Amino acid sequence: MNKIQSVAGIFLCLAISPFAQNSPGAQSAPAKQKVVTGHATGTFEVKGTPQPAEVGADASISRMLLDKQIHGDLEATSKGQMLATGSAQSSGAYVALERITGTLKGRAGSFALQHNATMTRGTPQMSITVVPDSGTGQLEGITGTFTIKIDNGKHSYDFEYALPEAQ
Repeated sequence: MNKIQSVAGIFLCLAISPFAQNSPGAQSAPAKQKVVTGHATGTFEVKGTPQPAEVGADASISRMLLDKQIHGDLEATSKGQMLATGSAQSSGAYVALERITGTLKGRAGSFALQHNATMTRGTPQMSITVVPDSGTGQLEGITGTFTIKIDNGKHSYDFEYALPEAQ
């Protein structure tokens, strides 16, 4: 079986798993926990390290390692990777994944963010969301959206999130 067939098989299993949960003898879903919502803001510094293209890779797609120091309501570090492509007309796109580790308003743990962004002739459109079930420690169960702002070369963030109530 090749890699594509293996990946397709995994997605097929995930797609039909809700039906298996409703079969006789399946365990019921756990009771819902009370969720609290929050809003975090602050600044961050990011260092991008370009990576060499792999042999045979399309040279119009670049890869970069990301290293962030995050301050404010979220005190953390982040490591990630980004793929990007662009054009001479100020258009382009990037996707990235990063793992954030630190403290969010007193709760310690980590979580992953998924970035998906496009720029159409200088107009950006960006979506950054918490990867489902990626939270660890006291951040287990976190969900949310992360917004990046850049003003005069300075980076800041606005993070709308929800977490199970602390026990």
